[in-house]
Amino acid sequence: MEWTLYSFFARIRPMIITYNGMGCVKVTLGERVLAFNPASKDSKVKTPRFGADVAMVSLNHPDYNGLSSVTKSDGTTLAIYGPGEYESGGVYIKGIGVEEIIYGKKMINTIYSVSLDEINICHLGALNISELKSDAEEAIGNIDILFVPLGGDLLDSSGAEKIISTLEPKIVIPLYHGQKGEAKNQLDGLIKEIGDKNTKPIDKLVVKKKDLDGKDGELIVLEPALS
Repeated sequence: MEWTLYSFFARIRPMIITYNGMGCVKVTLGERVLAFNPASKDSKVKTPRFGADVAMVSLNHPDYNGLSSVTKSDGTTLAIYGPGEYESGGVYIKGIGVEEIIYGKKMINTIYSVSLDEINICHLGALNISELKSDAEEAIGNIDILFVPLGGDLLDSSGAEKIISTLEPKIVIPLYHGQKGEAKNQLDGLIKEIGDKNTKPIDKLVVKKKDLDGKDGELIVLEPALS
């Protein structure tokens, strides 16, 4: 009975997703706040300051490693820097390391697969390859909401479409990088590949578990809170 009640409330409790530019995403569900890849003070993109229960860094680079902007004043933020398995207050996290050449250097990009309230979200970090090894795909598992980096030194629209097709998420949220004109071109290309020509950016996504039923690769564009 407890599991049935939990499942019921999980299906009706909303998850709120906001996009803060580059790879930075804030996810709020109830009192739990997650931060992915906040930008540091040395980045051209500035991340809004907020307190996160869990903060995840995909890449040791100023555009991704600004943990100080999302660390709680009481020091209770769980900071995750790379591959491994983690748990915090009912949030289950897998970090999957992928070796890449990015920004001209060989680096480890960490993909994060996160489960909370029966919703599975995946942030591809600074991914710039359109094919993952089978063990990485297996570790990621089933995805409800997928954050895909787009533009700059990362995926182009065709590469993004390819990995989306492989991972088969229910909802796709592009995170667009690079110069505004180039980023817009890649975003427009992805909309043409998998979206609707009438797709318009929204300020935030509010979604419940039950809202995901029947969705298959729906593209949702979020307007960056800061850029």
